[in-house]
Amino acid sequence: MSEHSTPKPAILIAHMDGLQAFDNATLDRLDTVGRVLDRAPLASWDDPRADDLLAEAEIIVGHWGTPLFDAATLARAPKLKMFAYAAGTVKWYVIDEIWDRDLVVTSGAGANAEPVAEYTLAMILLANKRVFPAIAGQAGREAWTAPAGSAAHGNWNKTVGLVSASLIGRRVAELLQPFPHLNVEIYDPFVDATTIESLGATKVDDLTELCGRADVLSIHAPALPPTHNMIGVEQLTALPDGATLINTSRGHCLDLDGLTAELESGRIFAIIDVTDPLEPLPDDHPLRSLPNAIYTPHIAGSQGTELARMSDWVCDEVERFLDGRPQRNQITRDMIDRIA
Repeated sequence: MSEHSTPKPAILIAHMDGLQAFDNATLDRLDTVGRVLDRAPLASWDDPRADDLLAEAEIIVGHWGTPLFDAATLARAPKLKMFAYAAGTVKWYVIDEIWDRDLVVTSGAGANAEPVAEYTLAMILLANKRVFPAIAGQAGREAWTAPAGSAAHGNWNKTVGLVSASLIGRRVAELLQPFPHLNVEIYDPFVDATTIESLGATKVDDLTELCGRADVLSIHAPALPPTHNMIGVEQLTALPDGATLINTSRGHCLDLDGLTAELESGRIFAIIDVTDPLEPLPDDHPLRSLPNAIYTPHIAGSQGTELARMSDWVCDEVERFLDGRPQRNQITRDMIDRIA
């Protein structure tokens, strides 16, 4: 570098200890457009390295477990221009000082949406075929039998109800498009019918009405005050006999006690990846043992090799920022009250 050349922007890596978030290839890629100050991530702003790294950082690249910002931390980072978060929600990180300084904030929620949507698609197809009760029966375990009068098993002429046209909800709808024999309906009061029709789905204005005809109901709403227990006793009771409920969004959106009671009646089936107020569920919770419940420990999101998609996403966002191009998923102040 000549004495008159401009140094590449300084990049600070921050996330929880032990997370294999960014491999050497990713860090090399970041090093081609900027300068990775230290390949060992900061998991705390009290780390002895933090003062020096924050003083130089122009971009913070974060992932799960990035320490939260406060005004004092941001004051230690006078050159900071961007917070590029490889994972999903940034709502816990953004404070007034971020907006006051016009920092660019970007989220990898779109990258993390993909495996959740894939998980959901798989579960919809398997649920309609009633694969899980069949597996239990083959293994000699107690197996759930759908109530008399329920729709026959199979993936022909079934209705899939999606609660929210969020990033994940939209992606699920897109993944269902190659299955025209599945009727997709979406409840989202904030998205117009034309947008929902572009996803190959039909807009439904009443949530309980959607529940009343869904063979599979899949929840994709964000955790906001109005969405707390939005799938409650009224909606659960409305589900047809033999229907399946899937929740991969937030446990906050589903009345867990109401669901447990409905499952104990044997009337419906459920596939639950997230729970509230307890996650993980206690060992003795009924959802762990009921024959009509599949409980997975918050695994629908990015796992294993899928983390690479999030790494690619955040590298793209940093490159776009440095090239002066628009971000793929920039977060603004007015979005905070409605994103997951």
